[in-house]
Parts: sequence; structure tokens; C-alpha cells
Amino acid sequence: MNMGNNVEIIKDRSGQFAEVVSLIHQTRTHVIRLANTALIDLYWNIGRYISEKIEASDWGDGVVKQLADYIAKNAPEAKGFSDKNLWRMKQFYETYN
Repeated sequence: MNMGNNVEIIKDRSGQFAEVVSLIHQTRTHVIRLANTALIDLYWNIGRYISEKIEASDWGDGVVKQLADYIAKNAPEAKGFSDKNLWRMKQFYETYN
């Protein structure tokens, strides 16, 4: 087997291979953008929910801490839902609504 021919074939195909790598990078970037958009939507919806509950006097300030504790207990894999972050989600919703 002639190793020189294999090197030539790989060199000839490097442009094609680069296209495949480019597709991989483009798709990863697209998936990250989709995930970020989905998270923003989630934070907006949680902020709206909390805002509406507090505005309707269904919830007092202490309920947000209870919600954070409930999330931590029932969805421990979900990170970033502390009471401080939940208040920030409410503020995000109210600021940009």
C-alpha cells in the first residue's frame, strides 16, 4: 500500500471535510441559540406568572421563597431557580412587558 496516495486523497478531500466540520459548527451554534431563546421564554413566563400572582394578591413575598424551595426539592436537576433569581425573572418580565 502506498501511503503517498492516501495523503494525496486526504488533501484532495480536505475542502469537502471542512464543509462537514462547518456544518457541525453551524448546527451547534443554531442549537445554542434555540436553547437560549427557550430559556428566555421560560424566564419571561415564570416572571409573568409570579408577577400576576403577586399583583392579584394571591401570593405574598414569602411565597416566592417557598416556590424556590419547592423547585429545589421537586426538580433538583433544575439549577438557577433560587428565590433571588425568581425575583429577577419577575423584574425582567415587568421591565420589558
